[in-house]
Amino acid sequence: MDKDQKIVKLKLDVIFKRIFGVDSNKRIIRAFVSDLLDLPLESVRSVSIENVEIAPETLNQKFSRLDLKLDVDGRIVNVEMQVNNVKDFKERSLFYWAKLYDGELKAGGKYSDLKQTICINIINFNLFDCEDYHSHFVIQEKNRHETLTDKLAIHFFELKKVGAFSRNRRVEVWLTLINAETEGDLMAIEQTTTIPEVTEAIVQLRRLSADEKVRQEAWYREKQLLDEASALDSSHRQGFEEGHNQGFEEGHNQGIEEGEVKGVLKTLVRLVRNGTLTLAQGAKEADMTPSEFEKLMESTP
Repeated sequence: MDKDQKIVKLKLDVIFKRIFGVDSNKRIIRAFVSDLLDLPLESVRSVSIENVEIAPETLNQKFSRLDLKLDVDGRIVNVEMQVNNVKDFKERSLFYWAKLYDGELKAGGKYSDLKQTICINIINFNLFDCEDYHSHFVIQEKNRHETLTDKLAIHFFELKKVGAFSRNRRVEVWLTLINAETEGDLMAIEQTTTIPEVTEAIVQLRRLSADEKVRQEAWYREKQLLDEASALDSSHRQGFEEGHNQGFEEGHNQGIEEGEVKGVLKTLVRLVRNGTLTLAQGAKEADMTPSEFEKLMESTP
């Protein structure tokens, strides 16, 4: 095999979902959650996938993310894969935790019935000013460090720090796999791992990489994410400039919306031009008629 051959990236939400979001892969999911949370594998007796959500890729929606909700032996475990850095991510993660925790209290139920709720955030950017790739947050008393309750746990795994700070833990093998971009990366993991579920995930990742339709889907999604990142960057600049005249917040929000739309439209035009999408498919994604989309292509460099 060519070590430099590109593979579909597991960190892409559409690929991550195909490995960790399907019932047929419960064996892999059990091992993955066990190693991420440092739980004995035998303690993860059951895994139930309650929802796998990737927001529809339309122009009027917020940036997409993968949201995988699991029931792990009575615990609520939420796994989020986030590639692009977004504003207020820490606060957003706490908000998602609160929604999950609150959502379990049925009418007339007891507070003691609320389940332990664990949020796992796997992120492709640096969020904390530390060298460790793993940050684990709980609620503790400030001076005594006494834990108020075990019902809250929020984990962050920063992919860009993996390798620079190693503790030789099983979780690092999974994170290295999520970071893999070439066949050589997969071969290196295969040669050293003792985790059979990782090897199984690699077999599936290779199969997905050999599927032309999946490769096109991954390429399309990666282009979208690049455009989203560009939109975020340009929105900060545009928001700052317009803020002098109409207030920073108004300009910032307008910049995000306009930048996101323009970026996605340019991506759709490129996909139609190179034959990945048909004209009809591109028009449908852009919420346009074919004739309107043809005019857009004529005006887009």
